[in-house]
Amino acid sequence: MDKEYTKQQLALRNGEDREEIWCAFKGLIYDVSKSRLWRNGKHYEHWAGQDLTDELAGAPHTEHVFEKFDVVGKLKN
Repeated sequence: MDKEYTKQQLALRNGEDREEIWCAFKGLIYDVSKSRLWRNGKHYEHWAGQDLTDELAGAPHTEHVFEKFDVVGKLKN
């Protein structure tokens, strides 16, 4: 996985501007497009196209939830 994306490129994958629905967590970008819980780019009070690392602490699940999604690249700093 050599592909890197900026925060601006990630923001375009929010389920509205493009078909892809992506989220970043701990520097990796995940494709959550196939998840019914991310339909329309929204998952409860969270929005796709963002780095969700700091928001996971308030979630009812652990970071292992990301293991079921494909990694599409890394988030550039």
